[in-house]
Amino acid sequence: MSGYYEISKAKDGQFHFVLKAGNGEVILTSELYKAKASAHTGINSVQKNAADDTKYDRLEAKNGKAYFNLKAVNHQIIGTSQMYASEASRDHGIDSVKKNGATDNIKDLTHVE
Repeated sequence: MSGYYEISKAKDGQFHFVLKAGNGEVILTSELYKAKASAHTGINSVQKNAADDTKYDRLEAKNGKAYFNLKAVNHQIIGTSQMYASEASRDHGIDSVKKNGATDNIKDLTHVE
C-alpha cells in the first residue's frame, strides 16, 4: 500500500496535513494554514520537493532526538518529522518521505466532525 496525505482542521479552525506511509504511520506534518487551499499548496510543494535529498535539513533537538525538516525551493519549511531515537531512524523516515511524497492520494478529513 502506498502513502497518502490527510488534510484536517484544527480546533482553532486552521488546516494542516500529514503525509502517512502505507502502514498509516505519520512521516511528515505540516504547519497550520488559515485556508484549506494553502494546505493543498503545501502538499503540492511536498510532492515537488520530496525526492530531492538537498531539501532535507537533518537536525537534532535539545533532548538529543533526531528529526528533519523538508524545505521548499524558497527555504520555507514545508513539513517536519516526528522525533526519532537515532539518526539512522531519522534517515529511514526521510527515505519514506522520498518514497511516499509524490503520491496524489489525498484524504480530506475536514468534513468529518
